[in-house]
Amino acid sequence: MPSLDRQDNVYVLDLGDGENRFHPEWLATVSAALDEVEKAEGPRALVTAATGKFYSNGLDLDWLFAHADQHQDYVASVHELLARLLSLPLITVAALQGHTFAAGAMFSLAHDFRVMRADRGYWCLPEADINIPFTPGMAALIQSRLAPQTAHKAMLTAHRYGGTDAATAGIVDQAVAEETVRSTAIDIAQAQANKAGDTLGTIKTRMYAPALSHLRDTANPLG
Repeated sequence: MPSLDRQDNVYVLDLGDGENRFHPEWLATVSAALDEVEKAEGPRALVTAATGKFYSNGLDLDWLFAHADQHQDYVASVHELLARLLSLPLITVAALQGHTFAAGAMFSLAHDFRVMRADRGYWCLPEADINIPFTPGMAALIQSRLAPQTAHKAMLTAHRYGGTDAATAGIVDQAVAEETVRSTAIDIAQAQANKAGDTLGTIKTRMYAPALSHLRDTANPLG
């Protein structure tokens, strides 16, 4: 399960050492960690990272298929997490040490910056291959964070981007050696920690107003 640590002014949220899928308990633990970070005072920033082969494989489809009657509420809770992270009033950096797929990739896009391992692991939106359409909120998030041509290719072809290709496409900000992924993300976060506060939150909220509106449409999250 996710765990929260602090290094100087940077909170490091480790998402786990498995596939880190969005099980309801996982979502609740991440939300509680964000509560702690958001309520803290003074300079602060957030890095999310993971341990092992995966950063995150996204939705917990096994749980979802077993609880089909909760589909809409589950998707709304995922949207809530994405919206909260996108508008969090502090700098956020995703340290992608492993595979980052589907809603896990969208979770990474909700961060302000991304650092990815250069030599192994893929960033991918596989929805076109697995026959699961993007919700309006998810589509709006992706299109707000990627260049139009990149979003088009990623969403329609399910292309798998390695770290170097992801950096070239503007999906991630840096592609670095495995052993420096987390430390690079922490350095980026530490350099921007003094920007935490209401002004930054307002800037983000206004910058991503259309995407946030779609993500927060709890009455009709599935479109």
